[in-house]
Amino acid sequence: MPSAKTDQLDLWAESGLDGDDQVMVDFLLPTGIYIQMEVPRESTIQHIKLLLWKEAQTYPLFSLLGEMEGHMFECVNQAAVHEELEDETRRLCDVRPFLPVLKLITRNCGRAERILDSKIGVLIGKGLHELDALQDQEVKDFRSKMKQISEEKMQRMQLMSWGEWLRSCYTMPLEAGSLESLIDKHEDVIKITMHYDQSQVSSVNLVCITELMDQALKKWQTTHGPEEDIGFRSDYVLRVSGKLEFLFEDHPLNQCKYIRDCLLTNESPHLTLVHCDGVKAMFEKEISTIGSVIARKTSNPPLLLPPKKRLPTASTLIVCHVRAGLFHGTELLCKTAVSSESSSRSEHVWNKTLEFDIAVCDLPRMARLCFAIYAVMDKVKKQRSTKNTHLNKYQTIRKAGKVHYPIAWVNTMVFDYRGQLKTGDIILHYELEEMLNPIGTIQTNPYTENATELHISFPEYSTQPVVFPVFDKILEKAAEIAGASDSMTMGRGGKKFYIELKEIMERDPLSQLCENEKDLIWTLRYDCRENFPQSLPKLLLSVKWSKHEDMAQLQALLQIWPKLSPRDALELLDFNYPDQYVREFAVYCLRDMSDDELLQYLLQLVQVLRYEPYYDCALSRFLLERAQSSRKIGHFLFWHLRSEMFMPAVSVHFALILEAYCRGCIPHIEVLKKQVEALSKLKAVNELIKFGTIKTKTKQAHLKEAMMTCLRQTGFIETLSDLHSPLNPNILLAGINVERCKYMDSKMKPLWIVYNNKLLEGETVGIIFKNGDDLRQDMLTLQILRLMDLLWKEANLDLRIVPYGCLATGDHAGLIEVVSSADTIANIQKTSSNMAAAAAFNKDALLNWLKDKNSGDALDKAIEEFTLSCAGYCVATYVLGIGDRHSDNIMVRSTGQLFHIDFGHILGNFKSKFGIKRERVPFILTHDFIHVIQQGKTSNTEKFGNFRQYCEEAYLILRKNGNLFITLFALMLTAGLPELTSVKDIQYLKDSLALGKTDEEALKQFRQKFDEALRESWTTKVNWMAHIVAHPS
Repeated sequence: MPSAKTDQLDLWAESGLDGDDQVMVDFLLPTGIYIQMEVPRESTIQHIKLLLWKEAQTYPLFSLLGEMEGHMFECVNQAAVHEELEDETRRLCDVRPFLPVLKLITRNCGRAERILDSKIGVLIGKGLHELDALQDQEVKDFRSKMKQISEEKMQRMQLMSWGEWLRSCYTMPLEAGSLESLIDKHEDVIKITMHYDQSQVSSVNLVCITELMDQALKKWQTTHGPEEDIGFRSDYVLRVSGKLEFLFEDHPLNQCKYIRDCLLTNESPHLTLVHCDGVKAMFEKEISTIGSVIARKTSNPPLLLPPKKRLPTASTLIVCHVRAGLFHGTELLCKTAVSSESSSRSEHVWNKTLEFDIAVCDLPRMARLCFAIYAVMDKVKKQRSTKNTHLNKYQTIRKAGKVHYPIAWVNTMVFDYRGQLKTGDIILHYELEEMLNPIGTIQTNPYTENATELHISFPEYSTQPVVFPVFDKILEKAAEIAGASDSMTMGRGGKKFYIELKEIMERDPLSQLCENEKDLIWTLRYDCRENFPQSLPKLLLSVKWSKHEDMAQLQALLQIWPKLSPRDALELLDFNYPDQYVREFAVYCLRDMSDDELLQYLLQLVQVLRYEPYYDCALSRFLLERAQSSRKIGHFLFWHLRSEMFMPAVSVHFALILEAYCRGCIPHIEVLKKQVEALSKLKAVNELIKFGTIKTKTKQAHLKEAMMTCLRQTGFIETLSDLHSPLNPNILLAGINVERCKYMDSKMKPLWIVYNNKLLEGETVGIIFKNGDDLRQDMLTLQILRLMDLLWKEANLDLRIVPYGCLATGDHAGLIEVVSSADTIANIQKTSSNMAAAAAFNKDALLNWLKDKNSGDALDKAIEEFTLSCAGYCVATYVLGIGDRHSDNIMVRSTGQLFHIDFGHILGNFKSKFGIKRERVPFILTHDFIHVIQQGKTSNTEKFGNFRQYCEEAYLILRKNGNLFITLFALMLTAGLPELTSVKDIQYLKDSLALGKTDEEALKQFRQKFDEALRESWTTKVNWMAHIVAHPS
């Protein structure tokens, strides 16, 4: 028997590198027979079952097995959970069992549903039998409702025409606004290059879509002769060359985003005529996929693995006490309750009733009970070292010479998902290390076997359940209060109060309200509705949620509140506004968002699902509804949820939404499954390189060859080919161009993968795969850059920003788009100098590089692109406080666009060494940048003046939208980003945008920063020189 391989990387990832494509697998048969045999790693489960069946014929009791189709394999997967391998088209190396052991089990009825459940479980990273096994009625009710809605959605999809299906999945993004100025630049003649059947037809003038298609077909017929029957215009649809984005006859060409982008960059748009038969084949394939599973029967879920043994208890005597508070959002409803101290080595028992000074009738619907356990310790002297800040991270309580350290927390809702006041015994499983944390999840730690348990008991108030009043009763109460109160209390405030109210309402979201201001806002709430409807968040913060009378009046007022713009409504989804009806109002306002606008804010909308205490809520339903109506929204919703499935606090909630999405979009499952499998293969290649890395040229060459060998294997080729790009689902990746692939020489050895574009012959797509780096902060920064670009364009200022694609796909894993025809400032400088130390000081290097890439009018255009983009990134990096700006993370395209990459430090978290900040400038503006802007002429002050004007105009535009930026960062507070953990981090934005100051004062501050950046630019050059010397290759 061959020696067992304990390294899972060796077992599943290194197939073929050592000439051994076989793996020894143990098979357990239901007859009690045990068979050990070698099987190919790359084989499908179906093929392995055939091999086993052939081998089993030589063993006893074979006749008792029955039909082969009546059986399937089961294994223990990498998550240490039993997984039934219903989908037998998967390869063994993709299944990656925890150990090479497969158990043959009898297949139950309802195979179509079991295959679907298996695929969904593999796709979302959590077996559905784990959800089946949860003893939680809320989970069961939510899944039942979503399953019914999803089936109805799929039945409606079966009734769609192929045209309706195409529109819902692959419509080209549209952009409002006029193209007249652009068309004027082209002297009213804009050429569009048309393609037909992989061949270029010719260039035609920009007209309406029907005329475009007629011209293209006519020219094709003229070129290839009348004998070739190409049919009629109605036989074709128009697609963007290289992408799955289709144009329809009712689309105005001047609103097609692709056309507009091409005209802005002086490029000829490329469109392709696609025969309808090909599109219909795609449509029929998806419909048949739905038909194969739409009628199904339920089946029994497999059992979970037995629970793990609990860890041994501590031997040290620990003194603990419990603090508990009732919260509505971050508002403490009444004084906290504290238990007595308990001393024990393991179990602490208090047997104490905690009473809260609030009537049951005054409890708001979204009240939550928050617990924290504190360990009581002797006071110790402060350590001089500041390296270990872990103990100082959480708030401590000092009392009578003792220090009370928070060691665990847990939250629970006071009312359950049906609106009933909780009663009886409840066991809560703690999250570790935190003080009272009302912003934290109410989902208890799912890893119960090793979690701290808190046993609590809610009292019985009556023989019947205490139920929160239905909405109509709340409005009746409000009407009763309004009828009994003096009508003058609802009157309008005078001019003096109006001025004071206006000043309060214009403050940014981070500004705190004092009690007098809250009372004024509540008293003048009807003035707020009439004159400051966007001030609703401040009104909500002024409500006394511990008084049911005020809460009822608020709900009545909300019924007549004007609809907010989607951007203003986003703030209402923050944790400070937990009320169910407020959040429903926010979602009602969000329904006005276009698909593109929703995609812009999808990252935050997924994160605020953490604030939702119940699974079935308006936001969950809204996201599912829009995702199932737009394939692109569905794609990114899937990845934003799936990438955080490893987090215990959201794993159940996100799994439920992912399951609901998959059931309501069955054809998308295979598309997404292909992407998940491809990423798994790339991770295997990356780990192969990381574990084998030794810093010698010989070894590096060997690893490069090993990488090539791996990518050329049949299993890797099949998995990594013919898939939609996770970065942009409208791009089809044909196959990997292995010769152009490499790994990068940074710590985590990212893979540089080059794909061929399936929809445009000769075009390649570059993707960087990272494993070991958290890309969520980069993703957030790039999202904000994309928003800045949008806001500037809305104000008719295009600063040529390059917000390249970036997508987190899992725990410290993700993808980054490679921007074509671009190089780093460092490389440009190094290639122009013989000495590394002198490279950073060569101010001609950048301009000479642009001259090499462009000539004549193209050079003037490139310098203009550089000027605009440099202005945009100067302002953006200053406002966002982006740090670690060295010459390897600033790049320039051959067309002149400058852009920044790698956003590991934001919000003013600049790098320092020995306590000294390495970056002493507010943003990067070096003299070689100015040399390009002035076209190499020191006397060209007009160009520099224009550049400065662009910067100031861009800054003022961002200031006008300061509240939006603060809101978006605030909605990300619970994401767990290393440099965005509290409101204090967001204070940087308030300061950089000079919110609270006049435009004149803010502009004066920005001009000072601009002059400082210019004056201190020599320090940047010194830093760049040190970087180039430290990183010569």
